[in-house]
Amino acid sequence: MAGTGGAGTGGGRPSIYPTLLYADAKAAIRQLTEAFGFSELAVFEGEDGSVQHAELVQGNGAVMLGSKGRGGAFDAAMKDAGTTGVYVVVDDVDAHHRRAVERGAEILMPPTDQEYGARDYMARDLEGNIWSFGTYAPEIRG
Repeated sequence: MAGTGGAGTGGGRPSIYPTLLYADAKAAIRQLTEAFGFSELAVFEGEDGSVQHAELVQGNGAVMLGSKGRGGAFDAAMKDAGTTGVYVVVDDVDAHHRRAVERGAEILMPPTDQEYGARDYMARDLEGNIWSFGTYAPEIRG
């Protein structure tokens, strides 16, 4: 089934976007950019100041996020969803970890060399989602 029904990834577009909803999406964006080194690609706010949709990038990947309670099918489907975990590939795990610590991120596991050859660490964001940052990047072949 590989290669059927999916969009291409040409033009530098990731084909998978983890998508999260936050009670305080603005605080989440601040933490993800300041402590975890993401860059804002787009942030769209509603008239009430809620984040209707945001896209943050890290390397060649991206996450989408928004405010809980803003309405719509996705918000309704995620109403009772729990936290999630996302793995992000970074080049320098120790420098990334230092940045997160300096900005007050809750660290669950310090930089650790794994038996499968990767080095990574784990942190919890302000609303309980688990973010792992490391060097593990399996090659995906089409």
